[in-house]
Amino acid sequence: MRAWLRMVALILFLAPATAPAAGTGTLAIHGADGQDHVFSVELASTDAEREVGLMNRPAMAADHGMLFDFGTDQPIYMWMKNTLIPLDMLFIDRTGKIVGIAARAVPLSEEVIASPGPIRAVLELNGGTAERLHIAVGDTVRHQMFKP
Repeated sequence: MRAWLRMVALILFLAPATAPAAGTGTLAIHGADGQDHVFSVELASTDAEREVGLMNRPAMAADHGMLFDFGTDQPIYMWMKNTLIPLDMLFIDRTGKIVGIAARAVPLSEEVIASPGPIRAVLELNGGTAERLHIAVGDTVRHQMFKP
């Protein structure tokens, strides 16, 4: 019994401090240039998942991101506390339209990053992705959570 408890304690000790969000999926961002940019995303739809977000992760693949679902349109306030990588935050309304972008948010900053108004979701991508792929305000995010 004692050996079993030690093994459980070791597993818990070695487990990552931040577990991935509960769900995963894909989404596409359709730009004004007609291009679709596809990303694999982790879904953060509970308070606990949204609270942790991408904290304490040393890197993220170029075609990955995290989609924060807030359930209803509301003003949103984000920050980069304990987030180790620069991020682009795309603020998205209930129809999937990008209504604001906070580019290259500074790692570990506790500065509040506010949405430009009520939104349904935030998509976090690696910092510089929006500029590199010419993603802009007005582009459309295609994902099952958004109703056109």
